[in-house]
Amino acid sequence: MQTNEAYEIIQKPILTEKSTSEQERANVYRFEVAGGANRIEIKQAVEMLFEVQVDSVKTMIRNGKMRRRGASYFRTSSKKIALVKLVEGSKIDLL
Repeated sequence: MQTNEAYEIIQKPILTEKSTSEQERANVYRFEVAGGANRIEIKQAVEMLFEVQVDSVKTMIRNGKMRRRGASYFRTSSKKIALVKLVEGSKIDLL
């Protein structure tokens, strides 16, 4: 896997209050990933980009929300979220 492919798979980190507490408590990081990426590709991309060892990867689809603009309604696009657990002693510095 090349660096460009890894950046296409890992799109951006999710930095919320919930994800920050997961990082401190369970060493779990959340990333928004490409819709077609599987767990093996996500694991390889995180290990390549951040030079850490990944213990496990869980994925979920966050459905788009209904929004309104004027009199019309539309749905925002869905996103794929990966929860990446690192081995004990590994850490990613996102800030």
